[in-house]
Amino acid sequence: MRALIIEDAETRQFRLEEIPRPIPLENQVLVRIKASGVNPIDIKVRTGKAPHANLQYPAVLGTDLAGVVEAVGTKVASFKKGDEVYGLTGGVGGLQGSLAEFAAVDAALLALKPRNLSMREAAAVPLVFLTAWEGIVDRARVSKDQKVLVIGGAGGVGHMAVQIALAQGANVFATASSAKHPLIERYGAVPLDRNTPLEKITAAYTQNKGFDVIYDTVGGTLLDEAFANIRPYGHVVSCLGWGIHDLKLLSLRSGTYSGVFVLLPLLTGIGLAHHSASLSQATQLIEAGKLHPLLDPRHFTLATAQAAHEAVEKSTAIGKMIIAIEEPD
Repeated sequence: MRALIIEDAETRQFRLEEIPRPIPLENQVLVRIKASGVNPIDIKVRTGKAPHANLQYPAVLGTDLAGVVEAVGTKVASFKKGDEVYGLTGGVGGLQGSLAEFAAVDAALLALKPRNLSMREAAAVPLVFLTAWEGIVDRARVSKDQKVLVIGGAGGVGHMAVQIALAQGANVFATASSAKHPLIERYGAVPLDRNTPLEKITAAYTQNKGFDVIYDTVGGTLLDEAFANIRPYGHVVSCLGWGIHDLKLLSLRSGTYSGVFVLLPLLTGIGLAHHSASLSQATQLIEAGKLHPLLDPRHFTLATAQAAHEAVEKSTAIGKMIIAIEEPD
């Protein structure tokens, strides 16, 4: 099969070559990959900036995939040949990624693709949805009528967090650049200027009581601001809590904090089935018209995957960047 290879930590260029097609183990599914989604972690892994990804060289990168089941292992009962599937399946921790024509994937990492999405659209969903779902549903347990603030609400994880919180019945507010406010309004949330201090937002929209839940997708000082702007006993979630932060203001509110690291099951083998179960929820929401992935309109293939990575690295992507492994559907 054709695959893109990264040779070592110093090599930042993909090399297209023929490698053996994998044979699925008893608990695995062989997927003929149709499309691969590009996430910021893919760029960090390729450029040697993600030692926590535990990459084993030479490596095939690519975290998200959508494709068709080609064969199943002897102990797999949840899928059959011909099923259309998607998932966050590899590209870290020694697991083959999705920048290849086939991948042997643990069945616990896959779910049936939403019937109303193309392969390109489906490949845009897994990592960002799972990151958002873990924060909004698994950790913060957002419920009806709660006030939820999403910091960075038009980004990859952010636009999913906004839609998931709305689907839970919450009143959702989201910071973004002014150019992306129409997108947030279309989802049904209240757009807020990303340059407005959170204390002013809290005063205007919660009468200084604080938000029930704040999901931070930006990190840095904004996470510190989040600690100061939740209500008593509120919950702060971040998928970028990588810095050093002062927990005093959070503690004075008896608040709780959850960090989200969605690659943990791939790196440890713990909680794989929860990915499949959560993606099944994504499928239901998407088929019900309550969740819509945002895609960059440009088209890339294995031959032009480097350009797709560079677009993400330079922040010129508008929505999720997708690499077609076969011709786009």
